[in-house]
Amino acid sequence: MEQIRQVMKSMINISEEELDGFLGQAMIKTFKRLASISRPNKVPQEIYFINQGMIRVIVNDQKGNEHTIHFALENQFIADYSCFMQKQPSLYTLQALETTEVVVLPRSAIEWGYAHLKEGQKMGRLIAEFYFIYQDNRIKNQYARTAKQRYDSITEVFPNIHNRVPQHMIASYLGITPVHLSRLKKAID
Repeated sequence: MEQIRQVMKSMINISEEELDGFLGQAMIKTFKRLASISRPNKVPQEIYFINQGMIRVIVNDQKGNEHTIHFALENQFIADYSCFMQKQPSLYTLQALETTEVVVLPRSAIEWGYAHLKEGQKMGRLIAEFYFIYQDNRIKNQYARTAKQRYDSITEVFPNIHNRVPQHMIASYLGITPVHLSRLKKAID
């Protein structure tokens, strides 16, 4: 649990006792490549911190087609946050793209953190701000930038993604077809 301890220390002022109390409610779990970590139609009860590996966030449209809406990397928190906060059924699937080790933070740990950590509310706000800014930039990029601009900037958001994720998932994230992605790559090479 050393990684999450370091990340939390970088975000807020927190004592070792507070960390022990908070992380004492967490557990480590490993998911195999392509395993579902969480599925739609269930109220999310956990937030995950990625120690190692990568997670893809998927939403299915009305026709059942998968769309990649986010990737999460090491040292990031991930969940269907809005559904977690509102206690509503999720629309998303969280899928491990590699063998992925996570720290599982159950709802009870999150609520304990808000109530007992001196800066628990601040940490929750910082995580929420991170994802708000990410989603806001994602929407702006999708509508205000060309496919090539989105492709050119993907490694800024997700370093080394081209070596870790199949091209059809990257195309889905960019909102283009795999054929269009292939053309973009050829034009750049």
